Amino acid sequence: MSGELRGTQALEALEGLYLRFSDPRLAIKHGGRISEVTPVHYRVRGLSAAACLGDIVSYQHQGRSHRGEVVRINGEDILVAPFGQNEQANLGQPAFSSGPLTIVPHESWRGRVINALAEPIDGGPALVRPADNALPTSRTPAALKRQRVVKPFSTGVRAIDIFTPLCHGQRIGIFAGSGVGKSTLLAMLARADAFDTVVVAMVGERGREVREFLEDTLGDRGLEKAIAIVATSDESAMMRRRAADTAMRVAEAFRDLGQRVLLIVDSITRYAHAAREVAISAGEPPVARGYPASVFTDLPRLLERAGPGEAGAGTITAVISVLVDGDDHNDPVADNVRGILDGHVVLDRAIAEQGRYPPINPLASISRLAQHAWGEDKRRLVQHLKAMIARFEETRDIRLLGGFQAGVDAELDAAVRQVPVIYDVLRQSPQDPPVLDPFAELATRLKARETPREG
Repeated sequence: MSGELRGTQALEALEGLYLRFSDPRLAIKHGGRISEVTPVHYRVRGLSAAACLGDIVSYQHQGRSHRGEVVRINGEDILVAPFGQNEQANLGQPAFSSGPLTIVPHESWRGRVINALAEPIDGGPALVRPADNALPTSRTPAALKRQRVVKPFSTGVRAIDIFTPLCHGQRIGIFAGSGVGKSTLLAMLARADAFDTVVVAMVGERGREVREFLEDTLGDRGLEKAIAIVATSDESAMMRRRAADTAMRVAEAFRDLGQRVLLIVDSITRYAHAAREVAISAGEPPVARGYPASVFTDLPRLLERAGPGEAGAGTITAVISVLVDGDDHNDPVADNVRGILDGHVVLDRAIAEQGRYPPINPLASISRLAQHAWGEDKRRLVQHLKAMIARFEETRDIRLLGGFQAGVDAELDAAVRQVPVIYDVLRQSPQDPPVLDPFAELATRLKARETPREG
């Protein structure tokens, strides 16, 4: 019996050896040796002819595998940006290339929290990983093969559904300074019932806020159909940079299955910061406020992957958070992203200081696809509402000084009566239920304000 057992074990060992080397990618491993180590990268000699930009390079140290990404290739060596912090690389240590990182998501990933390398970080079981050929290769759909973006949906947020309505496959930006309420608004949008899958990329987020966002703000109902990709601010620049790409790959895979996907990236500015750090460490010179030229190439290359798919595929509706440095809406990243997206929602710090949440500025916000959500009547109504709000705000200082007299200007009289009601209707907290028909609610409140009280 012991002989049969030894024979079975030998066959199993041979089978494992065959499976290990049956893949031609694993039969030969290209390697080199580490020739330089710095806090932000290391060089490997001997891999220049075998490596490509974006390939993964790994080495072993004290029984653990450490990985990085190729960011520059020279004639004699390659430059590798590590995924981990404080990597313990030694001169002369062997390092091997394993090709590009492959990420193939599975339906069971919903409700999970993973890192930028698609590894679980929520303490749950190992992720189900389909074969590399289980899904089509993600790519940006050809411009003339993409579906048209024409189908609107309700977000449940009054200020957005009235002034900047969205469509499936649209890419919208949430522009705001720090601490104005971006994350809260993003969580309200993530709970919309119009999507099959929600992919959330938390790029450079504070570690304390990750669990709060997932458990308190997003909640169990929102998390059950969401996949969260997290790279906190203390992680390496490569992990923060790759988190947005991993989220896009996951969203693309579900779009290719015909699903309606909501992709939330918070924030694209921290992605740009990480890309800047990697590019400068690779020797690229800065060209605009410290940003190298490659950053402004990476931004459209990433964001253009979102949107509608080809015929028969689903859509990726992208909500991109833009952290405006110093409340300057014309900084290079904000200005570049604004030109790529299909609209922008501006959160105003002055409105937040007045206690109006979400602090959306309806005059500065725009949706380039709003015509597909509005009929002619709604379009005229929104134009009238914006005109009243503009009149109300431009005369605020005069009215505070006592220069307003009722009956002199009928349009200003109407604005003074109705704009406070509009502002009150637009107030909404994350705990409030979604609003199905914000126009009807607004009309009811305005009519009640204009109706004279009896007695």
